[in-house]
Amino acid sequence: MTRPVTHILRLLRWGRILARHGALRGIEHDPNTPDAVRRLCRIARLGTFQPAEPDYAGAFQAIGPAAIKLGQTLATRPDIVGEAAAGNLLLLQDSLPPVSFDLIRREIESSFGKPLEALFASIEETPVGAASIAQVHRAVTTEGKQVAIKVLRPGIREKFAEDIATYEWAAAHLEALGGEPARLRPRLVIANFKRWTLRELDLRREAASASELAEVMKGHEGYRIPSVDWDRTNGRVMTIDWIDGIKISDRDALVAAGHDLPALAEHLVLTFLRQAISNGFFHADMHQGNLFVQADGTIAAIDFGIMGRIDRRARLWLAEILYGLTTGNYRRVAEIHFEAKYVPSYHSVDEFATALRAVGEPTRGRPVSELSVGQMLDSLFAITREFDMQTQPHLLLLQKTMVMVEGLATLLHPRINMWEVAAPFVRDWIRDELGPEAAIADRLRKDAETLLRLPDLVRRIEEKFPARGGAPEPPPLPDIELVWDGKKERSRWGGHVLALIAGGAAVWATQALGWL
Repeated sequence: MTRPVTHILRLLRWGRILARHGALRGIEHDPNTPDAVRRLCRIARLGTFQPAEPDYAGAFQAIGPAAIKLGQTLATRPDIVGEAAAGNLLLLQDSLPPVSFDLIRREIESSFGKPLEALFASIEETPVGAASIAQVHRAVTTEGKQVAIKVLRPGIREKFAEDIATYEWAAAHLEALGGEPARLRPRLVIANFKRWTLRELDLRREAASASELAEVMKGHEGYRIPSVDWDRTNGRVMTIDWIDGIKISDRDALVAAGHDLPALAEHLVLTFLRQAISNGFFHADMHQGNLFVQADGTIAAIDFGIMGRIDRRARLWLAEILYGLTTGNYRRVAEIHFEAKYVPSYHSVDEFATALRAVGEPTRGRPVSELSVGQMLDSLFAITREFDMQTQPHLLLLQKTMVMVEGLATLLHPRINMWEVAAPFVRDWIRDELGPEAAIADRLRKDAETLLRLPDLVRRIEEKFPARGGAPEPPPLPDIELVWDGKKERSRWGGHVLALIAGGAAVWATQALGWL
């Protein structure tokens, strides 16, 4: 078990990097920041020279691989880090200098227990991409097939485990301070982050996700998932078909190739909606480096380490919320938030509907290029505070992906209106799912299942224990001993204990490790 002093020293070291990039200034000045956190920020930045404009993306890049992934997660949380920081973190590039090919060869050969030449006829030693978790090399199999090989960086699993343990420790202490930090539920944010990264660190899971997405998107023209070579795939190595195409962010090259960019932008949005709304399983890392356009206009996706999943009930609520916002039916949108228990029942549905109208009306009917996304987000997060809405971690990936899709669609077609593109699709899906025929079919299916499960007993249980709201049951959180456990006045003593320990750690680090 990692000692508290180890966590504090790591936080101080990371804090120094954040301070040198000016990334602690916003935390210190935020009125919602607990006093204990503000004290730690002051200690961490002692003696640093800070730039005029904070560089949050640069700071997370400098800290290391786990921080890069965490920064990408926080880019979806302007309610935690602020709108300016979230916007800057969207620029975070998941890239690091590549490791030597000798180490990559060793990883491949040790994981398969055979020499590289038995698997591949040739392999390019210079990687085509080097991210925080893995790097990719182009190769040709012994059968002559062009493939891409993704290999985990040596030691990356151990490094992530250490850093995530400190994230968990810090989140537990932050949430225990109560108030705004408790409402934002940082422990659940880190728990979800941990679950996502553990999936990325097992390339068999990524391969399975690619295979599943290819299956659910079968029949939808204009979207391609590369096939998995299962004989050359394990937990540390994944082999898939090589994808030729133009990066979707290379606008000039797309124009030169004769592609219809407005149609391509609309196709991208609808593809995402089909995955998220129709199937409840979507590619949640749809940034510009992971999407290519092939010669016939097909969008090809790569990198399936981060996938999102939404159950049917949540998808129904989400679709109604989206459609309600596009049509101005704010009352129905408000009712769904109460039905899903996103908003506590002691608040007024009518008041919440009015608050939604204040945010939604200025954005309707306008292209993305004319919208102030920052102002809209500020307004939305003000509503969440006013109506005591807790964070819904199961929707974080969806939010993150929607931001990515919107950015790419706007790059392709600056005058695109996301609402107008989404409305017909969502309307038709709602009609199919909630219309009379769908309702009858759904009722028949449910009744048949109930009969098979002894209806009287099941219904009595269901009456006694009503269904939960829209948020799934949160995952189990690790037991973390707080440094102030045993104090009667936690809110008073917590900040002092943290400051004293951090101050002593800072002095020790200065003398012994030279970190400051």
